[in-house]
Amino acid sequence: MMYAGIALLVLLIAASILYTARRNRALDRDGIECSAVVSRIKEVEHTDSDGFGTSTDYIYYVTYRTADGREQEAKLGSGKSVDVKIGKNTWDRDLRVGLPVQIKYLPDKPDYVIRIG
Repeated sequence: MMYAGIALLVLLIAASILYTARRNRALDRDGIECSAVVSRIKEVEHTDSDGFGTSTDYIYYVTYRTADGREQEAKLGSGKSVDVKIGKNTWDRDLRVGLPVQIKYLPDKPDYVIRIG
């Protein structure tokens, strides 16, 4: 029974990685580049499994206008890597609310964006 659970977990992880890879390939092929502004930063605190330590992750949100002029807010995705919280990447720690960033988004999924540059 334990092996079935492990196999299921491995299958779910692989499916998640494949989904993210497809989405990022679509962004490379069909994504639209534009300017955005960091609209908010969500701080998420985690307690370690042993209950003694804590860590903080940051989730960044941007606001931008789509090609058809709609204002959109979206969570800033992690680009080529697996879709993890951006706060883990040091290149985004310089982001502050109100700062401009260049992004890429999919026209049919404007709620998923990645930072480009």
